[in-house]
Amino acid sequence: MSPTTPRMQTTCRAQVEPLAALAALFAVCVGLSVYAGVLAGAGEPSDRDLAGPTLSAVDDAVTVRGVVDPTRLDRALGRAPSGARLNVALTTDERRWTAGPSPTVRGDRAAKRVSVRLGPGRVRVGRLRVVVWR
Repeated sequence: MSPTTPRMQTTCRAQVEPLAALAALFAVCVGLSVYAGVLAGAGEPSDRDLAGPTLSAVDDAVTVRGVVDPTRLDRALGRAPSGARLNVALTTDERRWTAGPSPTVRGDRAAKRVSVRLGPGRVRVGRLRVVVWR
């Protein structure tokens, strides 16, 4: 055997290993980029899931000791998601209260049954409803 044969085999092998390493590095970078893109979009609520979390926030703003106080509805408007408009409605069999602009467009809606304070010692079952739109 000539002395150049082992050297040629080493050179060919040395060239193949960096290509495999570069291909593996490329695959890892693409995977991380896709993963980061998915995570970046996961934290932002879409237009379709704004009402549920907003209803919870509104309920927290208007409820005192487990009973909704209709005089606190204006506080609920500050709970609208950033860049969104909010309409809040509270209804019982006897009365209706609203806050916010009229929902003239179709928006994401959510509602729940609540206890409503009508006066000292007067509590009735009611419905708290939110409409959220951009």
